[in-house]
Amino acid sequence: MLRLPTVPALRRCVDRWAVSPRALDVVAALSAFGLMCLDVPGLARADNSLTGVTATLVLAAGAATLVLRRRLPWVPYLVALGLMGWLHELTMIQFALYSIGRYRGRRAAVVATLLYVGVAYGLFLTPGWPARHGATLSDFLSLVVPIGVLAAGVGIAAYRQDLVRALEVQRREAAARQAVQEERISVGRDVHDLVGRELTVLAVRAEVLAVRARGEGHQRDFEELADTARRAHLMLNETIVRRADRDVATPGLEGLAELAGESERMGGPVELTVAEEAKALSPLRQAAVHRVVRECLTNAAKHAPGLPVTVAITVEGPDLRIEVRNPLPKTPPDPAPVSTGTGLFSMEERVSSMGGTLKARREGDGYQVTALLPTGLSR
Repeated sequence: MLRLPTVPALRRCVDRWAVSPRALDVVAALSAFGLMCLDVPGLARADNSLTGVTATLVLAAGAATLVLRRRLPWVPYLVALGLMGWLHELTMIQFALYSIGRYRGRRAAVVATLLYVGVAYGLFLTPGWPARHGATLSDFLSLVVPIGVLAAGVGIAAYRQDLVRALEVQRREAAARQAVQEERISVGRDVHDLVGRELTVLAVRAEVLAVRARGEGHQRDFEELADTARRAHLMLNETIVRRADRDVATPGLEGLAELAGESERMGGPVELTVAEEAKALSPLRQAAVHRVVRECLTNAAKHAPGLPVTVAITVEGPDLRIEVRNPLPKTPPDPAPVSTGTGLFSMEERVSSMGGTLKARREGDGYQVTALLPTGLSR
């Protein structure tokens, strides 16, 4: 049995189609056809070979070529020149010149405009061209030329705006990729600091045990264990980027109080709650918590200065929950905050690298960031 789409699904389909390039091309074709239909009575009287119906069909066929204006903008342009010479119709050429300027740029638009003016001038000199379209050269220049220049100029301006928007999208995507890459490097460095320290301790302990077990059967086992730990540490150094300028340990939960104090000194009170169970997290997970809370407090200070922030870190079964909330100001801060827009990507990369998820959204009059990641604790 054929199932009809539900109303929400149909609405989503209509919304997607309404913003698609194909839909805009159809709207352009219909608009041109509608404007040209205003000339149908005059066309039927001026050309005995056409009636109202046939003139309408001819104009509809010409306007239909505008659906090709993105891929083949020269097709509606040539059709528009033909309609101008045959039916003295100037509406179609405006859409065609705009499309060439919009989708082929300045050089193509200038060439098309000059060609249009040349063809129009040739038609102006042809006997029988309607007097109402220009009885003198000055009338011709004041009517025909501005139509083409204006349409092409608007198209070129739109083409430049498209380029600016495309470059802006590329810039944001590049910034997001850079933020993710930097966060991955940061995670790798944290692994180097934390895991490398443990491997060093393991190698030293194994060497001590090997010395104590000298002459016994387990001495060789301890020596092999120490060699394995040293090789693992060497491999870690070669695989992960070192931090030559950073010798301090990565901050963990103990650094959250300092972050809260910094925010309060900037005028934004912070209510910090850390569950006791969370203090048993591994240093790497604590570093992730610190990174998320730091970014959230920074964003709150930028976009909601002086407003209170609530930070809650709890353990829910096998998951650690990080929740940061802050109200939003009634008016945007002045001056506008300076932001690269990559902090969210960094937080998402940090949390996802631990197998967790992060959501940042507006809720009512406030903003909330919620991150869930596995605790890695045996329950």
